[in-house]
Amino acid sequence: MNRTGLVLEIQRMSTEDGPGLRTTVFLKGCPLKCRWCHNPESIKSDPEILWSGHACLHCLKCVHVCERKAVRHTDDKIVIDSGLCNSCGMCLKSCPTNALEIAGKEWYSGELAVELLKDRVFFEVSGGGVTVSGGEALLQDGFTLSLLAELKKENIHTAIDTCGLFPAGRMENILNLTDLILYDIKEIDPVRHKEFTGADNAVILQNLTAIMQLINEKKLSTEIWIRTPVIPGATDAVENIRKIAEFLSDKQNSISKWELCSFNNLCNEKYRRLGIQWEYEHTPLMQSEEMDFLVNAALDCGIDKSKIAWTGMTRKE
Repeated sequence: MNRTGLVLEIQRMSTEDGPGLRTTVFLKGCPLKCRWCHNPESIKSDPEILWSGHACLHCLKCVHVCERKAVRHTDDKIVIDSGLCNSCGMCLKSCPTNALEIAGKEWYSGELAVELLKDRVFFEVSGGGVTVSGGEALLQDGFTLSLLAELKKENIHTAIDTCGLFPAGRMENILNLTDLILYDIKEIDPVRHKEFTGADNAVILQNLTAIMQLINEKKLSTEIWIRTPVIPGATDAVENIRKIAEFLSDKQNSISKWELCSFNNLCNEKYRRLGIQWEYEHTPLMQSEEMDFLVNAALDCGIDKSKIAWTGMTRKE
């Protein structure tokens, strides 16, 4: 079935969302609200208007054209009131410099598959494919299922990037069309998980176990990569990494890789465009020695050396 979905962005030539060169489809909407989120414009399930200060002439045409009074000029900034905005696009059309942009475009799954297949040659040469990310890929599970079905007809390698918070059973049909699952385990302690993400992690851990069982029962070739964002002052606690390692230690036959993803602050501009002050704006990167220490802590808890590695940028003192 050709389903519609709200797509935030199509990112080509990605090397971080699975094997080979990949085209990553970012969907709108996420059940978590991680305080460090690197795609804050993906959290809400509706289209949003973004403002770029460096391109703005402050002509205020966008303010005057908005019938709902959702666009305001405050402290030399254009501010969009998301509670009033209905994403009609009139402010975008009035802007002479394209300083305003709408985040979220509706696609039919069949049309999107045709667009993604333009990159087939890069997939074939590099062993890559398409990754459906977010937000949360399974928040729009009907659309995701339809898109994956179109891609598998063309023998494209497919991956799903999920935070793990979705209703039980939602992954079952998608598993048959997915070669790789990128599965986040951010924080093992349920209280701290809720503090940093806005939700408990019980369902996330239960869903991972259920997925592993389904893969074994159906004898599927679907791989699982676990990913843990290492955030200074949050998930970087050695006790967190140890506890995750203990949770995964007896499941190693079901996972191909565990990545500790080093914090980066490249999303600062995204928060500015949304008119949000990001609490991690001035947080320094991790050091490579710190990342090595966390990897070794996981190894001490029984994780196989071939399964774990850290990725991302680090700082030098």
